[in-house]
Amino acid sequence: MFGLLNDIIPYISGLWTLPWIAVGFFVTLALSRIYGEERINRLMKKIGLVLLFVFIPILVFKLFLNIDFREEEIDFVILSSIFITLLYGLAYVFALRESKKIPLIGEKRIDFIKTVVVNQGRSAAFFGSAILSIEKLKIFAAIYLTLLGIFLFAAVPYVLSVMHKKDIEGGNKQKNPLPLYLRIYPWYLLIFPISAVLIHSHTGITTASNDYGTLLNFLGAVTIPAALYYVGSGIKVRDIKAEELKKLFFGKGNDEMGWVKRILILTMIITPIVVTISCVILSISGIISSVWAAVLIINSILPITSTNMFLIPYGIDKRVTALSVTWSTFFSIPIFVVLLYVFTVLFS
Repeated sequence: MFGLLNDIIPYISGLWTLPWIAVGFFVTLALSRIYGEERINRLMKKIGLVLLFVFIPILVFKLFLNIDFREEEIDFVILSSIFITLLYGLAYVFALRESKKIPLIGEKRIDFIKTVVVNQGRSAAFFGSAILSIEKLKIFAAIYLTLLGIFLFAAVPYVLSVMHKKDIEGGNKQKNPLPLYLRIYPWYLLIFPISAVLIHSHTGITTASNDYGTLLNFLGAVTIPAALYYVGSGIKVRDIKAEELKKLFFGKGNDEMGWVKRILILTMIITPIVVTISCVILSISGIISSVWAAVLIINSILPITSTNMFLIPYGIDKRVTALSVTWSTFFSIPIFVVLLYVFTVLFS
């Protein structure tokens, strides 16, 4: 059995994982027409939670079980934390500036700022997990993935609760509107890399130590196409229409598409440019390695994560967030595929 699993792994790894985006899109579209979109959306939400709580942790555990977590990895944790913080800071500054240009006032302005800041969050767990298929990048990509999970479900919700004052205003007894299972997720996820590092450092065990390591490798490999299938399933064909595209490119109003346009400008133009220029300068200066730069750059062009929808109770605009996820995924796919191929060749 373990030999068969080893034979299958190459066919669900690397560039072989990318077609699963299209598979997810077309299969979900077909199932939605048969069983109804609402029913399939509920099912996909459950599948997303299974990926988050079962398969992503297994993948992270498998990766960290094979490394010695030393000074280089610790330095990258610090660098990644700084970068992610700066990216959210960039989103906040952008949102403040745009809210004055539109202009927006009162609660509408606060909702706009929160929606923009939240949608700076990238799909590292789902879409970005494909980066883990590149051997030389996978450890640092896994570190980034784990840290972004902490930011998405711990740091960002805390900031939102302060901004929205959910815990002190309106007699709201639900101090944190985020479901408990998502509040504990970042700390739950953190258990897996920490335990893997401790097990490896004290015993020297890796996935090559016994046959069960093959099973762990297989489950980790399955995670990536499954996550990309989930990303493809989130693309809504009803939102990708010529008239909507026209509004997106040429609209100047303060409607939903106007908000989406500004979010896409931030996430798909400004952020990648800022990150790429910063990484090139730091890499040329010898401050960071080309591997670190590659991980940070490719993560900067990932689409907006669909898990941002879980933050709707904080006052995030639901429709704008859903449209931003769909359109950023639609535009990011070709860019991501090219970058993944280039980095696969460069770091092979």
